[in-house]
Amino acid sequence: MRLQDKVVIVTGAASGIGLATARVCAEEGACLVLADLPSAPGLSELSSLGDGDRPALVVPADVTRLADCLALAAAAERRWGRIDALINCAGILQGAYVAVDDLDEETFDRVVDVNLAGSFRMVKAVVPAMRRAGRGVIVLIASGAGVRGGSSSVAYGSSKGAVHGLAMVLEPQLAPAGIRVNDVCPGSLDTPLKRQNVVDFAAAHGRSPEEALAKANLGDPRGVAKILAFLVSDEADYVRGTVFTR
Repeated sequence: MRLQDKVVIVTGAASGIGLATARVCAEEGACLVLADLPSAPGLSELSSLGDGDRPALVVPADVTRLADCLALAAAAERRWGRIDALINCAGILQGAYVAVDDLDEETFDRVVDVNLAGSFRMVKAVVPAMRRAGRGVIVLIASGAGVRGGSSSVAYGSSKGAVHGLAMVLEPQLAPAGIRVNDVCPGSLDTPLKRQNVVDFAAAHGRSPEEALAKANLGDPRGVAKILAFLVSDEADYVRGTVFTR
């Protein structure tokens, strides 16, 4: 119960890494504020996470809208009185296996808007509350794509490399306010986003999607969720910079 009574916001909480993280944080005793798109399947069911006296606060929010991000932070403060941590899992992967000269600008802009600008908007929204408290933790989700190597998507790799850069810029800027910033670079996990990417690979190379998924060796997102929960706990106070996972 290392997150007992800590107020943790998780975006992208309706699926993938975000959902796994919400579940682990609930098990660790966090006071949860969970957000995803209003149209996200299963969003309304997330309030069942947490204990009977403290169900999760579920807030429909689109990280491409600053107003939504500010409203999310305000709702967290109204409900719990403060914000201890942000785990920003909201993200998309589009334009996979499309050559740069064939990639349309709208797709590139959309991916950057969600992955990079969405991370910026959420940080912008929660930092004032953390400054008032004199402490906080921000965890952004980058990727090995764009940080250690390439990507199937020009847009995705570019956006995640930029999220990594954002975290590096924020860390020294926010440290004097008692706010710790980490970015996490997960590997290939069994999430809807990654499964679709595997299917896209198979389609692009004339292979069977079922066979490609069977051979993909995707990891359990819960393993990364445990790392994310650890990072927003007091036990991770001495962790700095980027964390790479399988």
